[in-house]
Amino acid sequence: MNKNKQHPKHVDTTEMTGMIRINSRGFGYVDIEGRDEDIEIAPELLNTALHRDIVKIVPKPKRRAGRIRGEVLEIVERAKTRFVGVLEEEQGFVFFKPDDKRCYIDFIIERGEKDIPFGQKVAVELTRWTSPKKNPLAKIVEVLGPVGTHETAMHSIVAEQGFDWNFPHEVEREAETIERNNEEFFAKEVARRRDFRGVPTFTIDPADAKDFDDAISVQTLENGHIEIGVHIADVSAYLEAESPMDKEAQKRGTSIYLVDRTIPMLPEALSNNLCSLIPHQDRLGFSAVFEISLEGEVYSHWFGEVVLHSDRRFSYQDAQEILTAGEGEFFAELKTADTIARALREKRFTKGSIGFETDEIKFELDKTGRPIHAFRKERLDTMKMIEDLMLLANREVATWIANENEKKQSKGVFVWRVHDSPKADRIQELSLFLRALGYTLPHKDGLVNAQDLNALFKEIEGTPEQEMIETATIRSMAKAIYTTKNIGHFGLAFDYYTHFTSPIRRYPDVMVHRIVKSHLAGKPLHGAQAFAWHDRMCTKSSEREVAAMEAERDSIKLKQVEYLEQHIGEEFDGVITGINDWGIFVEEHGTMAEGLVRTSSLRDDFYELTDHGFRLVGTKNKKTLSLGDKVRVKLKGVDIERKTIDWELVNKQ
Repeated sequence: MNKNKQHPKHVDTTEMTGMIRINSRGFGYVDIEGRDEDIEIAPELLNTALHRDIVKIVPKPKRRAGRIRGEVLEIVERAKTRFVGVLEEEQGFVFFKPDDKRCYIDFIIERGEKDIPFGQKVAVELTRWTSPKKNPLAKIVEVLGPVGTHETAMHSIVAEQGFDWNFPHEVEREAETIERNNEEFFAKEVARRRDFRGVPTFTIDPADAKDFDDAISVQTLENGHIEIGVHIADVSAYLEAESPMDKEAQKRGTSIYLVDRTIPMLPEALSNNLCSLIPHQDRLGFSAVFEISLEGEVYSHWFGEVVLHSDRRFSYQDAQEILTAGEGEFFAELKTADTIARALREKRFTKGSIGFETDEIKFELDKTGRPIHAFRKERLDTMKMIEDLMLLANREVATWIANENEKKQSKGVFVWRVHDSPKADRIQELSLFLRALGYTLPHKDGLVNAQDLNALFKEIEGTPEQEMIETATIRSMAKAIYTTKNIGHFGLAFDYYTHFTSPIRRYPDVMVHRIVKSHLAGKPLHGAQAFAWHDRMCTKSSEREVAAMEAERDSIKLKQVEYLEQHIGEEFDGVITGINDWGIFVEEHGTMAEGLVRTSSLRDDFYELTDHGFRLVGTKNKKTLSLGDKVRVKLKGVDIERKTIDWELVNKQ
């Protein structure tokens, strides 16, 4: 928080409801809708609240150290009841110790459990916790495997976020039935669909992709215009609403992408076969087809059900090599698509779209799952090309729905992907952060425009602090969510936006396909019941998206720590990415792994926190350690279970 910000001494003590975030020290922070400040909850006032629970709180009448403090009165809704950890016996009781250190208390396993799996990683279900003075009760629901193995670690990460590894038997049986009956079903569908099988069509995906959600077709029309088809797997043709498989997809909400595998939203019979746009196979699609100029001007669009045939499966690298060489299979189509995508991108940025581009870290694993090589994933032009064509489809579908609703003067149900403008206090904090690094971000009363953010990104391009500033800026933004109430998309500068292009891996896209089909059939969804159901699904999908991202980050962090464990005692170059009372956080360049240099290990002086928490200064030698400083660090050690890294400062560069 900005410590210079002036606040009224007394605060509103009305009861409020919001989601609580708990850190590893046991302090909670509650975000209240419509308020710029969060409310801090001391550990002794959590009243059984756990991380991401929805809680009812009451603020204290007076601020302390500039902050609003509060107390939890009631748990409105648990974020989750399943936790992962290990079991220990003490004084005749079996205690469950959670892996997640934000879970600040041990659970007691209910009596009656037999064959207690000590030494194994387990998942437990929280069954009762009525008083903060007592330990919660839990029961064992799954044994995940022996501690310390790669398979157990991956299972644990997925279970921790509330996802199931396997599909229920009834869902697998439903998938098998669909697969068995597909030949007859497919023949009937082909007869009534627009046929794109004669148009040059291909997919472009990561080299290790198993499911192919989208393909593009490119052809020049007689009038000289270009026809670009964005063809999407027609999942909703196979996924019957409210069937066991559909309910399982609702529950999962999304596929999960771990370092070495995908946990799919749909069974493999659909995700990797029937729905996937596999090369040299006829498939059912739901398409957005555009008549468009090379300058990105859309003359007309068509949305509808198709049958298509992918002529080739490109990896991003394959397609990039052809574009770079200026020759190869489908070069003309790739070049045309790239030219249009570049024009669309330029229009988007001119209008105010924000250019977020962050690096990804990838690992090469041995047969036991141990990382043997870490590398940054290169951001290729072909990735940007596909991204902009998907953005086009998503935007145009959403705009068409908005126009349809306006034309019919009706409030039809739709699933929007919205992104609110950032809160004023977050922008003020970001501005302070940037000032400490020598950069400025123009803003007025906490309001910032996209052009100034893009100018900042251009200024920091290629600097050591680029990644840190981009990450800090992303964190200052509101989270994009799914909702039935449109407010536009701040980050993309779109008035209307949705997710239409990935129904194999995102349930909101399935909902969007069904709604668009209802409009095409002249029967758009209306009414309070439809809105209420889609509202619930939007909330659930947004929550599952966050959980899947946390699982992905946890799997990456684990491999970063495992990789560095092999290099203890070695020195690395890094940059200071954070500072607090107990240390400085340093991100190592090669693996993008962040670890801590403890203040207590800085033995040449006593260091104090200054400049809004962005600098440590030695009280005697006046040596400074500031956010963004390049440093040399030595790896002291790692903790695999906690996924933490300890550095020792060698010198400031």
